[in-house]
Amino acid sequence: MTSDPWSAVAERLGTDLFLDLRIESDAPTRGRSAQLRARLADELRGAIADGRLTPGMRLPPYRSLAADLGLARGTVSSVYSELVAEGWLTARQGAGTAVATGFGSPGPAGLPPATAVSAPHIAHDFSLGQPNTSQFPRSAWIRSMRRAVSTADDAAFGPTLPNGSEQLRVALAGYLARARGVRAHPDQIVLTTSVLSGLELLARTLFQESVAVEAYGLPFFRDAFTRHGAAVSAIPVDHDGADVGALVDLNPKPQTVLLTPSHQSPVGVSLAPKRRSTLVEWARATDTFLIEDDYDGELRYDREPVGALQALAPESIIYTGSVSKSLSPSVRIGWLVLPPQLVSTIMWAKGMREPDASIVDQLALADMIESGSYDKHIRSSRQFYRKRRQVLIESLDAHGIATLGIAAGLHAVIPVPLDVEASVLAATYERGFSLGGLDVLRHRDAPRLRGTDGEPTGGILVGFGTPSVSTFDEDVTALIDLLDDYLPKRRLRAE
Repeated sequence: MTSDPWSAVAERLGTDLFLDLRIESDAPTRGRSAQLRARLADELRGAIADGRLTPGMRLPPYRSLAADLGLARGTVSSVYSELVAEGWLTARQGAGTAVATGFGSPGPAGLPPATAVSAPHIAHDFSLGQPNTSQFPRSAWIRSMRRAVSTADDAAFGPTLPNGSEQLRVALAGYLARARGVRAHPDQIVLTTSVLSGLELLARTLFQESVAVEAYGLPFFRDAFTRHGAAVSAIPVDHDGADVGALVDLNPKPQTVLLTPSHQSPVGVSLAPKRRSTLVEWARATDTFLIEDDYDGELRYDREPVGALQALAPESIIYTGSVSKSLSPSVRIGWLVLPPQLVSTIMWAKGMREPDASIVDQLALADMIESGSYDKHIRSSRQFYRKRRQVLIESLDAHGIATLGIAAGLHAVIPVPLDVEASVLAATYERGFSLGGLDVLRHRDAPRLRGTDGEPTGGILVGFGTPSVSTFDEDVTALIDLLDDYLPKRRLRAE
């Protein structure tokens, strides 16, 4: 049996290692082999010294490196031996050759240290709208990923149409119909990487003139439209959700209205039934598209499920959602469920193929839905967050601090006077807290939410999903201590 040529064998061994062995053009040609040997030794010393090769890093076998560099095997072997003798490298039988401990720089690739941007120290993390990282279903995700990759057709790993994986669109259409009441064919779904990316797509494609939003909401959602030239106006929010009756007075009439009807973000109330029907009638009568962000639609606790508004008028409502809370913001999967007449416009606005999303992740999520593990995870998460919410509510109530907006979702609103909101937020950095403020999320031209006394109110937004399991009780105690400093002898009343 004839053995492989060494160059073919070398391709299967070792790792890539870039070394610049160019010799000056005016260097003498005699002794070129010795020059290359010296150049190789100097390059390896330099790579170790400046941190390109770090302590403990394994080098390619000398035969593999020789084949890559076009050098004699004896040349590379002798250089390795020389550097071992000098203490730059270590060599052990069966373990190969590696950079010696104690040599080299811990910095990357000889570049000057980057200017570090120091993040504030967060001792008590109540960040808004984030799931607990410990709840990610690692085992279920790994099983689904393994099944999805091993059973997918070869075509699944090629370029994908801009609406994303067909398998996930089919699975998602069934899941949204069953769990949220959404009425859609798989071909009406365009997959994105997040709700924000979906809004960006709508903003640059369809709605560049005038958009209405709720008075309170995430600023970067509003910014998605203003960046593309739209005038963004606000409609008031009260304890029945968005005051949709105010839409008739807006001038100019908005091209679209962005709402969070299931769980208003961030006030935490659902859109009242009468207002839901009024909104749908107005959209149909004025031929206006609505954008429904199904914020916290799956994470409900002690109330009857509120179905998606989209089911009332699928021809007029663009429905959007993601897995950023149900799974993780690191899983970059979102979706737009579109009226049929908008599908081709949005789909091809993305380009001829999917430009951003990981199709492999889409296949894994499709398997989770099809196998039932996604539903199981949602139910488990709901129980986890319900217990946390109860601990938070009871602890705050024991100190006379009331909450609202806690029937669903991952945050609670503690209503406080506007000056108290400002004072508490000003103290968060010094005291190591991450908290949100209700008034901070208000559209600058919008009226403020009013309390039971009729006066404008602020609020502290407490994300109870974020604190780690090991520190949750301690974090809640620290939160109460913080609030007590600004609410002495004051009993807040729930709105």
